[in-house]
Amino acid sequence: MLKEVIATRYITPLREGGSLPGLVEADDFGTYVMKFRSAGQGRKTLVAEVVCGELARRLGLRMPRLVTIALDPVLGLGEPDPEVQELLRSSGGLNLGMEYLSGALGFDPLAFAVSAEEAGRIVWFDALVNNVDRSWRNPNLLRHHGDLWLIDHGATMIWHHNWPGAEASAARPYDASDHALASFAPDVRAAAADLAPRVTEDLLAEVTAEIPDTWLEGEPGFDTPDDLRRAYARPLLARAAGVHERITGIERTR
Repeated sequence: MLKEVIATRYITPLREGGSLPGLVEADDFGTYVMKFRSAGQGRKTLVAEVVCGELARRLGLRMPRLVTIALDPVLGLGEPDPEVQELLRSSGGLNLGMEYLSGALGFDPLAFAVSAEEAGRIVWFDALVNNVDRSWRNPNLLRHHGDLWLIDHGATMIWHHNWPGAEASAARPYDASDHALASFAPDVRAAAADLAPRVTEDLLAEVTAEIPDTWLEGEPGFDTPDDLRRAYARPLLARAAGVHERITGIERTR
């Protein structure tokens, strides 16, 4: 399971994202971007962040460290913004934290160069998890100490909003024409040759084991959290083998 910390101070809201994440300090003296269980799509957004973030890390992509953050709603009492105060008050319990990369810059495809190899690995990964939120308008990439870091995977695996159709989604194509890295001639075939064999049942079981039970309990159609964990793994396992053949839009960019 992910390391659990306790929020000790709410610093400020981060208004770049639609889900209104916040910057917090925790009892391990770390600073985290906290995503709230009651924001947006709720706990499913947090599950997507864990599955994609931990899978990306195990595939060698750079991801800020993830933790779970226990939040006492009393931390919101001094917040002057009523919207933020309500978000804090309604999100008591376990939330998600992403390590804050101090000094990081938002990625600009016109200002930073990316190799075809690295671009290919990221595009392939986004195709695997069906990430619809890595466009040039909103890259969700950071430059930190000269390296490229992936953030914000809440808008991935859209099949978990309709479980009866989840298995069929594995065969759907991925349109990369609007991807933030499409202009860098991503080498998705090389990425697939390296990364696809690593996406195994064992790896996905390890990744989904990081999801707290409390974010999985009570899902309609599933008796136990482990049943739901296996449901998250199946489309990813099926998709990994051939998704590179169904990535469209790269040719037009080249």
